[in-house]
Amino acid sequence: MAAVFETEAKWAMAVKLFELKRLSSGMAAMLVGVDRVTFLLKLADYGVPMIDLPDAELMSDIENA
Repeated sequence: MAAVFETEAKWAMAVKLFELKRLSSGMAAMLVGVDRVTFLLKLADYGVPMIDLPDAELMSDIENA
């Protein structure tokens, strides 16, 4: 039971630090012991977007693609 709690706590902390832009996705993934893609895919379970750009920056990126 304690191991499950520890795992969930690590995930919650890593996701929150990523959301606050305190950790990169790669660093957050290392914190929980998974690869970056797995971490990014798991963000949906926490309601956190993979990409959080302001609308103007997103439109600029689309126009320059």
